[in-house]
Amino acid sequence: MIEENGTVVAVTGDQAWVQTIRQSTCGTCNARKGCGQGALARLSDGRANQVKVANTAGARVGDPVVLGIGERQLLTASLLVYALPLLALLVGALAGASLGEAGDGPAILGGLLGLASGFLVVRIVAGGASRTARLSPVMLRVDLHHVDAEPTTVRDSDAFRFP
Repeated sequence: MIEENGTVVAVTGDQAWVQTIRQSTCGTCNARKGCGQGALARLSDGRANQVKVANTAGARVGDPVVLGIGERQLLTASLLVYALPLLALLVGALAGASLGEAGDGPAILGGLLGLASGFLVVRIVAGGASRTARLSPVMLRVDLHHVDAEPTTVRDSDAFRFP
């Protein structure tokens, strides 16, 4: 089980919106400029993500929680979202290129059509509620170890004067 810490930012019924902070190691990686994760981190201009999960732990707004997703579910979701459209793009490009000697146009058009159909298949497959629920993270527990202590406020400064 892969775990991620987050904070509940909203609760609606039996669902909770949890904000997580992406832990990136892009600064120490040798592939900084050519990596897709680094490019996405730069594009998002922030490191916060929000995900809607079932509030199985009874968390309230502001509670630190631990989310989890199984390794198998993460692998399945990654293959579905990344590999299927890429495979469809390649098949479409090869099919377009095999149509004739008309240059690169048919291959490009076939690749674009293949990519679009791959995304459509992903949307159809992942659109089912039961399938989406199986590929979504779950709330494991309220993380009592990461609760911040309440700051102490001194209201009467005269009480701390020394003679």
